Amino acid sequence: MTTADRQLSLLNPGAPPRPGATGAAQVLLFNTQHAAPARARRQVAWIAAQDRADLVVLTEVSSTAGGEALIQALTDHGYTTVIEPRPAAPDYRTVLASRTAAMRALPSTVEYLPHRAPAAAVTIGGHALGLLGLYVPSRGPKERRNEAKRAFQEAVTAALPALVKECGGLVIVAGDLNVVEPGHTPHHAVFGAWEYAFYDSFAAAGLTDAFRHLHPQAADHSWFGRSGRGFRFDHAFVTTGHRDQITHCAYDHTPRREGLSDHAALTLTVRLTPREQPA
Repeated sequence: MTTADRQLSLLNPGAPPRPGATGAAQVLLFNTQHAAPARARRQVAWIAAQDRADLVVLTEVSSTAGGEALIQALTDHGYTTVIEPRPAAPDYRTVLASRTAAMRALPSTVEYLPHRAPAAAVTIGGHALGLLGLYVPSRGPKERRNEAKRAFQEAVTAALPALVKECGGLVIVAGDLNVVEPGHTPHHAVFGAWEYAFYDSFAAAGLTDAFRHLHPQAADHSWFGRSGRGFRFDHAFVTTGHRDQITHCAYDHTPRREGLSDHAALTLTVRLTPREQPA
């Protein structure tokens, strides 16, 4: 129970979980904004009520009481499998949860801060896929500006090609990248070429930005700064060979409006085909 890839598989003793889709992977990405216990429980109640939340990727989960409350709330609301990496030192982490699909933790191949990059093998109605959650560090304090962010991005960039190759089929990567795409509207001068290169590394590894694939010209955002200018920080990527199976990808701003988080949620649906049959 002390490794970064500790996995909980707990059956909810209460009401049975909502039935999950068997012909599609339905993913909800949610930044928890290091919520305290009471807000974490409200976040999970909202998530569990969503139809497109069979698989959940939760970012910025604390390693304190709020994170523990969130994990317990997931099981209480019928998420039968929760993968909750444990950092060696206090830090934010990424948590994966499955409502009904079989899910098992895979060793993270991201060598730096692996608790921010849990991976899982998922089986939905006989279809197999890989799932990777990411929470990229922010730019950090002045004395260590961008050190953790750059190191984590480099570790993810190095790990992506092997992950895609080893899964050999559908792979979904979802997370808060703390970067925007090149050509982002509005333009934010704060981002450097190395940050845009990180976004581009997903395409180089054989992954397609799901939102941009479905909405080539849309200018939606998932986080807003104090000035009110928007940033599309939260992303979902799908293996390029499966991009035509993406049927839905959109931002839901309800969590921001209701004070559950400072980020919008992102929902993704990928239709499954016989090509995703497990070997």
